[in-house]
Amino acid sequence: MADALDPQLVLGAYSVGVFPMADARDADSVYWVEPRRRAILPLEGFHLSRSLRKTVAADRFRVTADTAFAQVLRLCAESAVDRPDTWINGGIEDVFLRLHAMGYAHSVECWQGDRLVGGLYGLALGRAFFGESMASRATDASKVALAWLVARLRVGGFTLLDCQFQTAHLASLGAVEIDRDDYVALLAAALSPPPLAPSSSSDLAGASARGAGDFGALDRGGDSDSVSAPLAGKDIAQLLVHTS
Repeated sequence: MADALDPQLVLGAYSVGVFPMADARDADSVYWVEPRRRAILPLEGFHLSRSLRKTVAADRFRVTADTAFAQVLRLCAESAVDRPDTWINGGIEDVFLRLHAMGYAHSVECWQGDRLVGGLYGLALGRAFFGESMASRATDASKVALAWLVARLRVGGFTLLDCQFQTAHLASLGAVEIDRDDYVALLAAALSPPPLAPSSSSDLAGASARGAGDFGALDRGGDSDSVSAPLAGKDIAQLLVHTS
């Protein structure tokens, strides 16, 4: 059985640029990683290719957020993009389920009918979003999930999308590698002032006022006081094109 991870320890680690990984799904423990070179995806530098734009705009997938976090986490553990062996063991899975319940961890899901065919999950602190893993069981599902995530982070006032390690898949979407010192500076800016844990929907609505990103702002059309109609893929494609 994997060792339990304390959520506050994990939050503290991410706040200084460190994150946990395991050697395998059934590993009993984790190790802590701080890459010398860090992959980030500049939110204004997301590469929306013509073909991806058409896929997003055509609503090939029904896209949701935070409706199936546990399922996305499990899907990523079983079929992470660009990683033949999972690094998500039981301890990491359990602590991220707790972080989701606390309002820190989030997911984006892609569906075909009632079937989950892709998505991603990560951790939000201040104006930083730490992308943990993506998974896809249908062509372009992970790319569409990332496009919706970038739109969500832009609208929500985030300034940093951390991708941890560079891969060919991420590079094709605009991710770049930077030195550790440059990453630490971006992280410090994104975490100032220190974020507070949201405990209710009203807390989430006031997150931006406290200097934290608002993961749910896209669902309200950027308005903290109202709920807008669900967005379609064409809205996301337009938002990404107009802000690139």
